[in-house]
Amino acid sequence: MSFWEKYQEIIKRNKSYVCVGLDSDISKLPECLKKDKNPIFSFNKEIIDYTKDYVGAYKPNFAFYLAAGKLGLKALEETIDYIPSYIPIILDVKTGDIGNTMEQYASAFYEIWKCDAITVNPLMGHDVYKPLLSFKDNFFFSLALTSNPTSADYLKREDLYKAIASDLTALPVNQAGAVVGATNSNELGLLRKLMPETLFLVPGIGAQGGSVEEVVKFAGAKPDDLRILINSSRGIIFKDSSSLFAETAEREADKLRKEINSYIEAKKTQ
Repeated sequence: MSFWEKYQEIIKRNKSYVCVGLDSDISKLPECLKKDKNPIFSFNKEIIDYTKDYVGAYKPNFAFYLAAGKLGLKALEETIDYIPSYIPIILDVKTGDIGNTMEQYASAFYEIWKCDAITVNPLMGHDVYKPLLSFKDNFFFSLALTSNPTSADYLKREDLYKAIASDLTALPVNQAGAVVGATNSNELGLLRKLMPETLFLVPGIGAQGGSVEEVVKFAGAKPDDLRILINSSRGIIFKDSSSLFAETAEREADKLRKEINSYIEAKKTQ
């Protein structure tokens, strides 16, 4: 099943646009797991067990696994294998390079690591996209306007983000999406107008201060086809550092799911 098919099916199955970011920083894991053979995987396994009925996707951030060395890479491999096959996996790598190098990245992340989608940095131009499009069942999210404050240093300069958005609309909607930060409240509506059919991956709610209400209202496409995935990482997986961390993650994932759905219902009446 392709990423696009998985996305459409999981939204119906779980009634959820929540993307849980598995930013599993080994230094922040609960004490109760520290003596496990691979505490990162033990942590992820419990998070997945308790949240799988409330999510639209999982998004491991490659940096946290790479930073933990061989243990971390093993944990990532086991995590990808453990996530139910019907739930899309987005590997957050933000890679972007010239054609022949990008071919190797695509082969690694799609074929070896078995991820459904990746995030990419488009600043090296269309060479970044071309090799990815040959993987018809896979997907990528191109950075368009990110949630960090210093995104203004480049992406808002000369309206670069608008050029990226324009180029993305020329690509197949079932293969290419956009990363649009929730903290860019003034641009959310504009980006949706520029990319009416594009799937948005939206970080920046919770710890970074983005508004779920604004994301649904301005970045959501149609009330019955929102075309968004709203990511939360720390606000779900590290909400509780006790032995009840997974139960808390379940509660927070469902809470976010219900909040999103409440704003969808409000959008239908507008």
